[in-house]
Amino acid sequence: MEQLKQLFRQWANEECTECFALGGGGSARQYFRMRSAHHACVGTLAPESRENEAFFAFTKHFLAAGLPVPEIYAIGSDGLHYLQQNLGDRSLYGLLYAKRQQGGGFDSEMLALYKQALADLHRLQVAGRTADFSRAYPRPAFDRRAMLWDLNYFKYYFLKLQHIPFDEEWLEDDFNRFIDLLLEADCEYFVYRDFQGRNIMLSDTPEHPLYYIDYQGGRRGAAQYDVASLLYSAKSDLPPAVRQELLRHYADLHGDPSFLPLFYPYAYLRLLQTLGAYGYRGLYERKPYFRESIPLALANLRSLLQEHPLPSSMPELSHCLEQICRLSPIPDASAGLTVTVLSFSYKQGLPEDPSGNGGGHIFDCRALPNPGRYDQYKPYTGRDLPVIEF
Repeated sequence: MEQLKQLFRQWANEECTECFALGGGGSARQYFRMRSAHHACVGTLAPESRENEAFFAFTKHFLAAGLPVPEIYAIGSDGLHYLQQNLGDRSLYGLLYAKRQQGGGFDSEMLALYKQALADLHRLQVAGRTADFSRAYPRPAFDRRAMLWDLNYFKYYFLKLQHIPFDEEWLEDDFNRFIDLLLEADCEYFVYRDFQGRNIMLSDTPEHPLYYIDYQGGRRGAAQYDVASLLYSAKSDLPPAVRQELLRHYADLHGDPSFLPLFYPYAYLRLLQTLGAYGYRGLYERKPYFRESIPLALANLRSLLQEHPLPSSMPELSHCLEQICRLSPIPDASAGLTVTVLSFSYKQGLPEDPSGNGGGHIFDCRALPNPGRYDQYKPYTGRDLPVIEF
């Protein structure tokens, strides 16, 4: 943190007066919102130097092409901490989530933003064809070896953790046949690798309504993968008709007739990689966000199997996926313990204990001053700042 603050001081020529951590995802990187009187940025602590070098090189390449990615303001001498443009905290996924919480959903505004994201993605993928992939991390291409890593991630962190029975040798044979099919695509585009709503930031700039972050895992590969990442994102849970409209929109932009026939195999690959990540982060590390995403990913898998089944040459992989789709709901990690917090009135008697175990604590708060008895606080509730401060 001291290194970040020193770097901020050198860049802004001012002391950092506000620094607070931003929520992390599945990586070891840490992000901090940093501000002074006249400057603001996002400070990043990232322990993998080669990954950082890839991010710096791709950012320079995309900015030179006029693409909406964050500027990098300053890089520490060790290459492990840096300052980048503050793009706010409004993401495409966050907007969709907020609309759903308010009883709405995927309306015309969301459709327009998703179409803009796919148009920008196409520009990123094409401009990225000439990027320096020697800086890519951990591999320059999303090739056979990288695909096998993703498939084994799925095998070891989902299939095995869910105790799905399979023949290892037959499954490996199917993996190789599957990869042969995937490699029939044009694999000369920039592959973002994690193109989903949380990595797409909303902007107030008319020329660039959306900005794109977290592409440090990018490499050379097939355009289909990133489109599948966005359209089959588990938490976004796009309606099937919307997904089809967006797919047609991107296919028209892409213009290559070979794009659509190989889209669904890449959708399977992305889903299997996602299940591997959810298995590792959710089932093994027991992180709630990833665990909660598993049923949504399985719903996407069921629809894929029903509408676009895998080729008959991959029977063991198909059998594994069918077994997965029959899984009972993943148990809630907190299901073993319920904590109830409530207020009560002594006039009405003590609260009931439906558990029957006699546990818990009762706090007598009758001696505490009650803001509800003061006229200046009567218009407020306990959610309002004046009452909270009282």
